[in-house]
Amino acid sequence: MKYRTLGTDPAHRREVSVLALGAMLFGSVTDEKTSFAVLDRYAEAGGNFIDTSDNYAFWVDGSQGGQSEELLGRWRRSRGVGDEIVIATKLGARPLAPGTGYIDNAEGLSAKAIREAAERSRERLGVERTDLLYAHIEDRTVPLRETVEGFAGLVAEGTVGLLGVSNHAIWKVERARALAAAAGLPGYEVLQYQHSHLRPRFDVPGDLFPDGSLGHAGPELLGYLRAEPALTLVAYSPLLAGAYVREDKPLPPDYDHPGTPRRLAVLREVAREAGATVNQVVLAWQIGGALPIVPLAGASSVAQLEENLAAVDLELTPDQRVRLDAAH
Repeated sequence: MKYRTLGTDPAHRREVSVLALGAMLFGSVTDEKTSFAVLDRYAEAGGNFIDTSDNYAFWVDGSQGGQSEELLGRWRRSRGVGDEIVIATKLGARPLAPGTGYIDNAEGLSAKAIREAAERSRERLGVERTDLLYAHIEDRTVPLRETVEGFAGLVAEGTVGLLGVSNHAIWKVERARALAAAAGLPGYEVLQYQHSHLRPRFDVPGDLFPDGSLGHAGPELLGYLRAEPALTLVAYSPLLAGAYVREDKPLPPDYDHPGTPRRLAVLREVAREAGATVNQVVLAWQIGGALPIVPLAGASSVAQLEENLAAVDLELTPDQRVRLDAAH
């Protein structure tokens, strides 16, 4: 396994594996036995960066979520796992009542919601401190300063280590970080957005973000990473839920544009040259690129995980990287 550093403060920064494991469907769609097997193999391979959220997976059974965190807590206790495993979770998008959704009934990012949600997550995970805590979605009903101070308060009391943000407009991320810096408070250091080799259109609203594709890591966000080298992007859905390789998984509508076939052709060409799968090339392209990107990939079986783990040691040539970058 290979590792990279998250954060800049020596008191909170962590060395994490360059491939993160997504636990979104653990404890719901993926049963406990399979989930434990995947987690065990990931840890055995040196993986130490697991991602979840307090609302995973509310849409499966009409609940408020929490199944993933609860399963991770059971796995930690049964295996005697300590702080050698970095667990990241998110808050803000948990439905306030069963049978509702986060778009119109989310817990939000008020100081009260942040404190209460963070405490519940720690209980489910069975930890005294959350290694990395994200603001999951925007909350436009709460002053940004209140959110910034709410997260910083958890760091000050020692119940949270690093702070992250997901699915926010980049100007809002920068404003939040500026507010934190001006007040001498810890701010967001990890960004979590959707990012893959294929490039989406940004004028096609999706189901998750009906008012625009705030979830995608577009040119603005990637430019922000170049300007702020202390930040790290954790890239969710790098494999597009299997759409690169599965005929029964069509690409989402926002990838329906003339550039997609050309980038797919180069991906497949490089995969043939490298003796690797297309999925492995996508992950290796992210892991070994110039920007600090950690792909976050889920796995519903140990076999899927093994394929993803092999990408860590896949070395693309400079020529292959140039061709992958340039295709459009």
